[in-house]
Amino acid sequence: MMSTALARTSAQVAGRLVLAIQDTSALWVDEKGVGLSFHPVIAVDANEGAMLGLVANTFLARSGGERATRKQRAFEDKDSRRWLSGAESASALIEAGAACVTVVEDREGDIYECFAFKLAGVEKLVRAAQDRRLADGGSLFAKADAWAEAGRMSVDLPAAPGRKARKAELSVSFGRVEILRPNNRKAAGALPPTIIVTLVVGGEVDPLEGGEPALRFLLTTHQVGDIADARRIIGFYRLRWTIEQLFRTMKTKGFDVEALRQEPDGPLEKLVTAILIAAVKVMQLVAERDGKARRPLTDVFDPGDQPALERVCQSLQGKTERQKNPHPGGSLAYAAWVFARLGGWTGYYGKPGPVVMLRGLTQFRAIKHGWSLRDV
Repeated sequence: MMSTALARTSAQVAGRLVLAIQDTSALWVDEKGVGLSFHPVIAVDANEGAMLGLVANTFLARSGGERATRKQRAFEDKDSRRWLSGAESASALIEAGAACVTVVEDREGDIYECFAFKLAGVEKLVRAAQDRRLADGGSLFAKADAWAEAGRMSVDLPAAPGRKARKAELSVSFGRVEILRPNNRKAAGALPPTIIVTLVVGGEVDPLEGGEPALRFLLTTHQVGDIADARRIIGFYRLRWTIEQLFRTMKTKGFDVEALRQEPDGPLEKLVTAILIAAVKVMQLVAERDGKARRPLTDVFDPGDQPALERVCQSLQGKTERQKNPHPGGSLAYAAWVFARLGGWTGYYGKPGPVVMLRGLTQFRAIKHGWSLRDV
């Protein structure tokens, strides 16, 4: 399943600036840290923000007690090795012809080894997790505090727990920093004594009274020469939210994957992988429901799906213009309209979301199975 998903994604990246966004989400974890998590890598168009598809996925089975011994274990034996493995999987997109691939991560991916062992041709962008020591004797955050403002930019901040959605103005600064190797690394001789990266800082200028100001310290291997470059890096990081939307689609907003249970040694990982692939498709359908990107059907589905889609569409269309599919055949938007109608959307009120698309996709899969048996 994963090799097929990667092949479909790779077929779309030629000539594009691609973000390989990775993160970890729990399927079930108890209070002792015992459980199962998954760690997907998705490809997103850096300019358009379009979800291109799935790149890789790793499962992490935790038996508890790992944190107590983490400082004694080598990097290769730690769960945190998954962040470097995810970045390595993104090299397949370079081989497929992507113009540039940038691996994007939240703070958990701020690991010295992931910078030191970065593959050539794959850039890294991560939110800084800690105030690291610098080669000049200072610290990362203090260094940034001394920089002059390079410019400003406006961003739309999405709603979050305890925070309403709002537009914020950010003060932006940037500069090169030389970070020292952490003292607590085992086999430190395998690591360079320092790494040189760029730090981009975006801080909210006039936060709401009583609210916490937006502030991001972003470390990247990209060269940043002016304010336009710095704004682009912040824009790249803001697209990391795409993977959070994927997790919501898999969980509370769609598949309810956390409710899955299985017998010992059951096929849970295969089932979660199938749901992950389907959730990516649901997100792509929701994003293209208005046809703005003019993506072809084959970006997400097999060409053999088109005849069945067209036949189902005929059965769903009414006599008025509002009851007809407004999108050209062979487009992803055409398929999104069909799935939305199958999922219960009337075509008159609101726009179909992930739950509706999921219902429609499920209905179509059953119809397609019957369609495949028509000559049997």
